[in-house]
Amino acid sequence: MSLDHPGADVKPHSITRDAFLGGRLNLSQPRHGFRAGLDSVLLGTSLSENRQDFIDIGAGVGTAALVALAHGARHATLVEIDPATAELARANVAANGFAERAEVVTLDILAAGAARIAAGLAPDRYDAVIANPPFFAEAEGTLAPANSRRIARHMPAEALDLWVKAAAGLAGPGAEILFILPAERLGPLLAGFEKRFGAITILPLSPRLGEKASRILLRGIKGSRAPLTLLPSRALHGPDGGFAPEFEAIFRGQDRLHW
Repeated sequence: MSLDHPGADVKPHSITRDAFLGGRLNLSQPRHGFRAGLDSVLLGTSLSENRQDFIDIGAGVGTAALVALAHGARHATLVEIDPATAELARANVAANGFAERAEVVTLDILAAGAARIAAGLAPDRYDAVIANPPFFAEAEGTLAPANSRRIARHMPAEALDLWVKAAAGLAGPGAEILFILPAERLGPLLAGFEKRFGAITILPLSPRLGEKASRILLRGIKGSRAPLTLLPSRALHGPDGGFAPEFEAIFRGQDRLHW
């Protein structure tokens, strides 16, 4: 899709073009729908350097996957359920020069295995799976007015485990699985990880030093039996209100998240 001639479901006046990683990436996204932000960048920079062929399930407009590609990952598969959002992801892949290193699949990641295979998503294939799944149970939060935003933010409470199950099915032996979610979702997410992965690492992220964690990154390794590691919380902002140096470097595209 050309950015100047978007598809019928994407109105040009409803799209913004936003810079990420200090201008290394420029992405189109809905003005009023679900918009990528810090979580997408943190997820994309969390991928280990040795993970080369990864899949982003629930990719949105492609922010996390493109961040990982900008940091050197070899190939990305982006899976997005909403056709208009997937169309924007394809445009972003092309506009940022990653057409030969990424593909976008329009599919519900919770579709039956046969549907995933038919779409080209082979089981046990990828050496990393990343996800920023919908973070409100359907009975919680305010329902977003735009359908694409509602899909991105809300899902049935039991569906989170199905996302982890889908990730496990796509991950190859020894693969790294990375999820980012609000901290209050740690319980069900950890339960899903503990059933399927080992070497689980939890990184809590807080707005400021001494404040409770607002989001968590969770990493697991398929096939590992290593014990869980809970890392100290890291503060996104410093005393002056700006980003802490570690995160300033990450958001400017100068470094990845080391954990």
